[in-house]
Amino acid sequence: MQHRLDGPEHGPPLLLGPSLGTSMRLWEPQLAALTRTFRVLRFDLPGHGGAPPPVGGSLTIDVLAERVLEVAEASGMESFHYAGVSIGGAIGATLAARHPGRLRSLAMICSSARFGEPAGWRERARLVRDEGTAALLEATAARWFAGPADRALLDDLAAADPEGYAACCEALAGYDLRAELGAITVPTLVLAGRDDPATPPVHARELADGIGGATLVEVPAAAHLANVDQPEKVTAALLAHLPVTPGMRVRREVLGDEHVDRAVARTTGFTRDFQDFITRYAWGEIWTRPGLDRRTRSCVTLTALVARGHLDELAMHVRAALRNGLSPDEIGEVLLQSAVYCGVPAANAAFAVAQRVLSENDVA
Repeated sequence: MQHRLDGPEHGPPLLLGPSLGTSMRLWEPQLAALTRTFRVLRFDLPGHGGAPPPVGGSLTIDVLAERVLEVAEASGMESFHYAGVSIGGAIGATLAARHPGRLRSLAMICSSARFGEPAGWRERARLVRDEGTAALLEATAARWFAGPADRALLDDLAAADPEGYAACCEALAGYDLRAELGAITVPTLVLAGRDDPATPPVHARELADGIGGATLVEVPAAAHLANVDQPEKVTAALLAHLPVTPGMRVRREVLGDEHVDRAVARTTGFTRDFQDFITRYAWGEIWTRPGLDRRTRSCVTLTALVARGHLDELAMHVRAALRNGLSPDEIGEVLLQSAVYCGVPAANAAFAVAQRVLSENDVA
């Protein structure tokens, strides 16, 4: 199976599965964010993205799942996180249900437990064998995109080998995992595009209802390739679903889930790199060092913020100091000490901020 590896060599392994008619190019909107942390393996379906078409025998989702396992094993990935779009999600669900020890988590994007009636897929396979994938371009563009069409992805469809595409259609015709959804026990994200005509949100709800503990996210203004229509929203959902990095764990422990959830929800393409920077560097490398305990780090941080007059950040870190075990009296001592070395006006403003925060927390 044709594939590519990106990201840190020793990062947690993450496999990304494509949609029918696309190549591994499908995941480029998410690649930069995911490869900061994960060792990402993308793969192409047979006959897609320049991969050779299948040779001999019928193609099924189970066969594709086995090939994905082979590629993962050859890449040193005994277990891995998995995210897939459409047929890519079906491959992941099959792996999770029938090879439960291999997946660490699962994300199914615009996917289903059954993609409609088998006859429709067999008819599409016959059409492609007779006329090629160019016959599908207009109808596919309407299914894939709620916004402007991505021409490069449509070019991938036009270039797909007809036999490879048709074989994948026949694999979808034989796919029905509805009775096995309960066997999926890994943490699962199910994401639907609200404007997806191929796998509308009702398909996602069936998945979420059948998979114990699954998280369901519906993305507005997104069709079948939701990660292309709404890349920022899908990236944020994936990052929230995938395992928390050490930096994010400490950030949540010190600042609290409510604050961090607000910060994550406000993240945009413009601010994403900065959010990633502070999570990795400040919280993942400095606050996790063993040389000082968290109480002491809170004292140092409060003093630095008073000195520089960063009052909004000071309010946040007064709350953090309480979480780290400082009492109101100890916080007052830090601010009194700062009056000597940072100046009375700075300390005066800091006491006002701290008084407000302590009152809000009923500990003043």
